[in-house]
Amino acid sequence: MKKGILDILKGKFLVSGDAPKNWLFIIFASFLATVMIGSSHSADKKVHQIAALNEEVKELRSEFVDVRSDVQRLKLESTVMNIVEEKELYPSEVPPKKIKVTSLKED
Repeated sequence: MKKGILDILKGKFLVSGDAPKNWLFIIFASFLATVMIGSSHSADKKVHQIAALNEEVKELRSEFVDVRSDVQRLKLESTVMNIVEEKELYPSEVPPKKIKVTSLKED
C-alpha cells in the first residue's frame, strides 16, 4: 500500500510499460474538465443575460403603464376641449342635424 502511494507520487505510472493508456485517460479527463468549465461559464453568462433582460422588461412595462395613463388622460373630452380652446376653436352652439340618405332603386 505504501509502495503504491509512493509510486503514484513519484509519477511512475506515467513512464511504466502501460503508460500510453494512462496518458490517454489523463488527456480525456483534461478534455472533459475543459468542456465542463466552458459549459459552466456559458451557463453563467446566460443567467446574467436573462437577469438583465428581466430588468429591462420591468422598466419597459413601467414605462408602458405611464404612457398609457398619459394617453388616457389626453383622450378625455375636457382635456381635448382645453387644447382646442387654446387654438381658438370652440364647440358648436347649434347641435348637429342627422342626415338620412335614401337610395333610389332603379328597375
